[in-house]
Amino acid sequence: MTHRLAAQRLRNALQHLLILAGLALLLAVPGYLLAGAFGVAWAFGLVALTLYLGGRIPPRLALARANAGLLRRHQAPALYRVLDLLYRRAGIRAEPQLFYVPSADLNAFAVGDAREGGIALTDGLVRTLDLRQLAGVLAHEVSHLRHGDTRVMSMAATMTRLTIWGAFLVQLGLVLMLPMVLAGELRMPWLELLVVALAPSASTLLQLALSRNREFTADLEAAALTRDPLGLAGALQVLERRQGLWLSALLLGGRPPGWFRLLQTHPPTDERVRRLLALARLQPPRPSSPRPHRPDKGLVVNRPSPLGHRHWLGRRPGR
Repeated sequence: MTHRLAAQRLRNALQHLLILAGLALLLAVPGYLLAGAFGVAWAFGLVALTLYLGGRIPPRLALARANAGLLRRHQAPALYRVLDLLYRRAGIRAEPQLFYVPSADLNAFAVGDAREGGIALTDGLVRTLDLRQLAGVLAHEVSHLRHGDTRVMSMAATMTRLTIWGAFLVQLGLVLMLPMVLAGELRMPWLELLVVALAPSASTLLQLALSRNREFTADLEAAALTRDPLGLAGALQVLERRQGLWLSALLLGGRPPGWFRLLQTHPPTDERVRRLLALARLQPPRPSSPRPHRPDKGLVVNRPSPLGHRHWLGRRPGR
């Protein structure tokens, strides 16, 4: 199983590099059409500046938008015991931190990175999943922290936004050139116009592909950290049953069409569960529990109050 995990990680890393290279190439297209080689250099310089400045803001903004509160150890001792173990196995030396989001949605997300960050859990998620399933979800988010996925996806989103803006400027320039084209003084650059028109859509699709790929990688890492792929698989199945109801009601057929999956930031749940079940078959059988899995009501002893925008915007998540 170790060799299979290593091979899967290598394939995922190569896919990440290819996708990021594709995003960089698409970003270079409008920059080159606007100002040649200088435009390409200017575009990448703007990306570097945006990432440097934005890398310090998004974690705090995410917590502020979510109206989150800091969940301390005495308020969720069982969850912190699980998180301590996952941090040790992942080789993360920072102090684990959990954040509580007073929302009925079933969601969890990582903020920051391995050096300074944490994991936010919604009230709906804690009330719905049992401890084994929550351990799988926490391990998934620990993997995001370990590999700096928040930073990577921020970079991909920045590159996509700049590609869209660059394409808009090129199209605006072509519109201004239209009188000269009609007068016969210039030719209409059809090829350039086609490339610029397709670049934003292609960049968006690559960004979504990168997100899905990193979700697959986080699932793989979570299974390795917990040594229990079935825990995360069970959590995903619960989330699909609860959160997939709105989509089934929206689509009369009850199942989204194939093209719809291209626009999702996360991979299809059935594919993720299938991969986790395949990993579970490679492991020795886990002793069966004497009781059926049901949500553990006492995981959060005392729910913290939201800290508000002023708190999160005024300091880093860990302070």
